[in-house]
Amino acid sequence: MKSNCHISDYIHHSIAGLIMLTGLFLLLACSGQKEKTTEKALPESSVIHPQWSRNAVIYEVNIRQYTPEGTFNAFREHLPRLKDLGVDILWLMPVNPIGEKNRKGTLGSYYSVRDYKAVNPEFGTLDDFRKLVNAAHDLGFKVILDWVANHTSWDHAWITEHPEWYSQDSLGRMISPFDWSDVADLNYDNPALRNEMLDAMRFWIKETGIDGYRCDVAMLVPTDFWEQVRTELDKIKPVFMLAEAEQPDHHTRAFDMSYGWELHNIFKEIARGQKNAGDIDSYFTKQDTLYPHDAYRMYFITNHDENSWNGTEYERFGEGMSTFAVLSYLLPGMPLIYSGQEAGFNRRLQFFDKDIIDWNPASALNEFYKKLNLLKRTNPALLNGIEGGSYSRITTAYKKQVLAFIRQKEDERIIVVTNLSGDSLTVKIKLESVKTEFKEYFSGEEKTFADSTLLQLKPWQYYIFVNE
Repeated sequence: MKSNCHISDYIHHSIAGLIMLTGLFLLLACSGQKEKTTEKALPESSVIHPQWSRNAVIYEVNIRQYTPEGTFNAFREHLPRLKDLGVDILWLMPVNPIGEKNRKGTLGSYYSVRDYKAVNPEFGTLDDFRKLVNAAHDLGFKVILDWVANHTSWDHAWITEHPEWYSQDSLGRMISPFDWSDVADLNYDNPALRNEMLDAMRFWIKETGIDGYRCDVAMLVPTDFWEQVRTELDKIKPVFMLAEAEQPDHHTRAFDMSYGWELHNIFKEIARGQKNAGDIDSYFTKQDTLYPHDAYRMYFITNHDENSWNGTEYERFGEGMSTFAVLSYLLPGMPLIYSGQEAGFNRRLQFFDKDIIDWNPASALNEFYKKLNLLKRTNPALLNGIEGGSYSRITTAYKKQVLAFIRQKEDERIIVVTNLSGDSLTVKIKLESVKTEFKEYFSGEEKTFADSTLLQLKPWQYYIFVNE
C-alpha cells in the first residue's frame, strides 16, 4: 500500500497517501463514507467471524527483514517467542515471487507478484512455507497471507498470455495503477480473470492450510469479487479476511476486518497538536453510523507502510507513543503489532532492499505489549465486535486533552484515562454508578472510584483500571 504522505517511485502501497493526493481515492475511500454518515446504517453483516478471532491480536511479519537469512525457516525459530508475547494471528507479507521487469531497488516490492501459485525463492520453498504454517498451527497461531489481487508484475505470464485481463489506456496500452511503475493494473470486468484469481486463492487454503488473507488495496478491486471469494473459501474452511481499506460495504458479505486508517491519522494529528480528544469521539460516532455492528476494525501505531514511508512510531508519536498504543488495544477494535515494534526497533526499514531488524529481547516494550496482549485475550470487555463490552465516554473538564472511557461487559469493567497532551493535568473523574474496587493494570495500585475521584496526569500519561 502507498504512504500517507506521498506517492513516488520509493512508495509502493499506502491508502492514506492516496486519500491525500488523488481525487479518485477520495471518492472510493473517504468522501463516499462522508456521504453515508447521514444515511441509514448498513444492513447487518452476514459474515460469520471465526470464534478464535474474538479476542485476537494480529502480528505483521516482514519475512525479508525479520532475520539475517530472511527465510521461512529462520522466522520459524521466532514462533515460541511470539507465542510468549501473546499474539494470535500471524499476517505474512506477500511470499510470492517478485517481478524483475521495472523492479524497484535490488530486491523489489513484495507487492509486485510474478506468480500467484509459487513462493519467492529468497524466502525458501513451498514445502518450507508449509512447515512454517504447520509449526504455527501446532503452537495455536492462525496464519493469514497478504494477497495482491489488484495488479501483477510486468513479467507475470498473464501479461503475454492474457493481455485482455489488464486495464488499458485509450491507445490499448497496459497501464500501472497510479504511479506504481513496477506493476500492471488488472481489469475485473473480465470473468476469466476473476476465475483464475479465485483459483489461486483457493490453492493456498487447500495446499498450505492458511487461515485467510489480508487483501492489499482491497477498495481497488470490485466488492462483488471479494464477496464471491469469501463464499468460495468458506466452503473449504472458515477463513478470516482483512481488507486494506475503509469501505463499510466490505463488511456486509466479504471481510471480517478493515483498516482503521482514519483513526490512525487522528492519532498522528493529535500527537502534532493539530487535533484533540474530541476528534476521537467524532470518529466513533461516525463508525457507529457507517459500519455493521459486528464489523472488526484494525487499529495500530505502525505497520510496514508507516514505518518505511512516514517514519517510525517514535518519529510520528514522540512521547505519546505508548499512550496511542494503549488506545489501539482498548478502544473497540483489534490491535496490530508490526515486526520489531515489540523490541523497540527505531529505524525506518528499507522496502526494496535487505535491511535487517535489530532485535532487543530485553526491551521494556516486550513486557508492555505482553501485558496488553494478556489483557486483550482474557478480559471479556475487550472482545472484538458485538461480543465485546460497551464503550462509554467519561466527560471531564479537559474535553480536548483527556480521553477517558469505560469498556464494560456484565460485571467486567475497564476504566481508561489518557492525557493526550504535553501538559500536566489534575482530572476529576465522576462515575455516579461505579463504586467498585479497581486496580491500575500496570502499577498494581488500588483505586476506589467514588462519586468523584481526582487523578494526577503527567504529559501523555495513561491509566488502565480493571475491577478486582
